[in-house]
This record gives sequence, C-alpha cells and structure tokens, in this order.
Amino acid sequence: MGLSACDGRADGVSAPRISFVTMGCAKNEVDSAAMARALSGAGYAVVEDVEGADVIVINTCSFIQAATEESLEAIFEAARLPRVAAGDAAIVVAGCMPARYGDDLADELEEARAFVPCSKEDDIVAVVEAIVGPVPAAAGETATSAGAPAELARPAFSYVKISDGCDRFCSYCTIPHIRGRYHSFPYEDIRAAVAREVAQGAREIVLIAQDTGRWGQDLPGGRDLAWLVDALAGAFPDTWLRVMYVQPEGVTDALLAVMAARENVCSYLDIPLQHVSEPLLRAMNRPGSAEKFAAAIEHIRALVPDITLRTTLIAGFPGETEGEFEALCDFVAEAPFDYVGVFPYSREEGTAAYDLPDQLDEDEKAERAQILRDVADTACAARVAARIGRSYRVLVEGAEEDGQLYGRAQCQAPEVDGVTFIEAGEIGSFVDVVITDTLLYEMEGE
Repeated sequence: MGLSACDGRADGVSAPRISFVTMGCAKNEVDSAAMARALSGAGYAVVEDVEGADVIVINTCSFIQAATEESLEAIFEAARLPRVAAGDAAIVVAGCMPARYGDDLADELEEARAFVPCSKEDDIVAVVEAIVGPVPAAAGETATSAGAPAELARPAFSYVKISDGCDRFCSYCTIPHIRGRYHSFPYEDIRAAVAREVAQGAREIVLIAQDTGRWGQDLPGGRDLAWLVDALAGAFPDTWLRVMYVQPEGVTDALLAVMAARENVCSYLDIPLQHVSEPLLRAMNRPGSAEKFAAAIEHIRALVPDITLRTTLIAGFPGETEGEFEALCDFVAEAPFDYVGVFPYSREEGTAAYDLPDQLDEDEKAERAQILRDVADTACAARVAARIGRSYRVLVEGAEEDGQLYGRAQCQAPEVDGVTFIEAGEIGSFVDVVITDTLLYEMEGE
C-alpha cells in the first residue's frame, strides 16, 4: 500500500515531509545533505521532525558490525513511531547497509518500504515519489525546507567530498565492497560544492573521502591533491581548508608545501596508520613499518614544524602478539601524534581478515584497545598542554547553555579533537586568543 501525497496532512496539498536520520561518518552526512537538496529541489519539505514526517530516510552505516547494529536500532526505533506503525509514514533505508547486504537486507527488513544503496542515492527523488507520490502543484510554495536536515546544518564548517570508493582492499575493510572502486570528483564539481557551502555561511571546509591523497590520479591533466588544495585556497582566501583521511603515501612534499605557504590551509593531517608491526601491516594488506612511519613523521614536521597530526590505530588484529601490541603502545607513548583514535579489530564477514588464524577474543581486543587509548591520552594530553602560552586563531562555533563561547583552532578538527573555550566573539567569526589552560583535549583561551 503506497502513501498518498496528502496522507496525514490536513490541507491535502502541502508538500510531503521528508526527514533524515544519518548514521556513521561525515561522508554519510554529505550524502544525506545531497539527497535532501535533491528532494527540496523537487518540492518536498525536508524537515527535522522525524515523528511528523511522511518519509523517514535512514542513511545507514555498515563499516563494522557495531555500526550495522546501531543502524538497525535506528530503523527499529523509527518503525515504532506512531505514524509509521499506523502505516501513515514510510521508512527508506539508504547508504551502506543496502550496499553491503543487497537483497538479503530487503528479505529480512520488512520495516522498510524501499532500499537505496550508496550507488543509487541520486535516485532518491524517484524513490520517494514512488512512495508518497509527486508533490502537489499547489504545494510548491508551501515547502519550508532549508535544503538539508537540521542536524547537518553547521554554523561554521561543512564537509565536502572530493572522491568516493577505495581501491586499497585492506584485509579488514568493507568499504570497497560498499562504496565501489575509487573515483575522483572533478575539480569543477568540488569547487561548486565549496562555493555553495561558503555561501551558506561555512567558514571552514573539510575535504573528505575514503582516500583523499589519491585525488586526481584517475583524472586527466596531471592534477593532484596538492593542486586541488592550493586552487581552492586561492579561490576562497577567507575560508579555512582542512584535509582529512590522507594515507601515508599520500602525504607529498607538494601538499606539505601548500600547507606551509597558505595561511587558510590548516596545518593538519589525519594519517591512518592502523598499526606499526610490519608483519601485521602486511596481513592488513597495508605498507609501512614503525621505522618508516617514524621517518615520515620526522620529515613532515621538518617541512611544517607547527603541523598537527592525527592517526587511527587498530588493536587486536588477528595474530597480534603481546610483543607487537607493546611495540604499538611504545610507538604511541613517544608522542609523535597530537591525537589518536583507537578501535578494537572488528571481524567482518566478506573481508580477507575474517578467515585469518589466531583471532583474539572480544574481551582481549577490548582490553588492548582501552590500554592503547590510555597510553594515547597520556601522550597526547602532554602535547596539547604544550600549547599553553601560544597564540591561535579560533573559529567561533557556538555557546554552551550557560553562555560559554567555544570554537576551534586549526589544530582541532571538527567533532574529534575537542574545542577551545573563549571569552568573546561572534559565532562564525575568527578571533585571536592566547591559550591559558588545557584539560586533556579541551583548551581555554583569552
């Protein structure tokens, strides 16, 4: 039974209301925003109110089992909403779960009216129209959508994807199976996306992808990530630009030179290492070693002395010995990084690592991950505390309930590195402060 275009709406001509629930990473947030813009452009009303929506699009994450479980819970929670339970509203499951599980998901998940994998998200208008019908002609002027779900509207920063997919096939990772092979987005499309976000008030643009360092390698013209960042920095001189998710071999001298030369390019790199044991890295289908990583970090800091470095690491990969884990802890304890994200290995069906011998039990993986987090907190907190007395430009982002203003310096990426509390400033503006105190990853400035 399909919903009519006026089900649940008193006037019979108002635009069907579409609400988004976005799970997982920033790349999903970008995808949700794109789907919302498409629906808004077609006349649908994209609203924050999930309970009052006619269609709830749940953009799922399925990178690891825990993310899949969280996405399923979001779907079941939506299914319990009164309008959904009564058949007056529908659920659309989009993103990673349909991409990863395909028809098996449709067979098992009766709560959903439709499934939209990552590769078909451009079809979202047709999918919604099949459920609620086209927007009534008289409703075109009543839609009040801002063009994106409210939870995606950031007062100071926005994410922009520069590519999708991945060709690395790390043995633990499901991304190539979910997102497909790597493909760069054309510069003109990226520039247009940045221009749109800046026009809507973004003062910082965070460039993201599964593998940002590869941008341009599959495009004609010999352009690379360094060229892209430099071109965008020149085109938007009053906007901060930040690059995330650069694999070690993607950190080129040309990219570092752009960071050193451009004040509006954040001297910040997120370089996922995953481990430092050479045998484990090979089992992960990744290059590198502790010695190579240490040399690379030394080289990076020599070219950009004030750079901020973040990494992610996996604890408890199959076959990880106590000695290899201790070596990983020792590497982190030497404080080469300002921030470290730690994840216990997640055994995912369909990956090469799923069938590796010497799998560690869940308790052991969790214990190792927590030990490594504690080591990282100790090392990184010391690096953050070393900023006391230094001057930083801070992008003012918002205020706490008590009125306390906060923002971020270039050394703090959105949502992962803490914030800087400040005394004065307008939201969306830049202020210069001196750091007076720190508490783990938070900073105070005046």
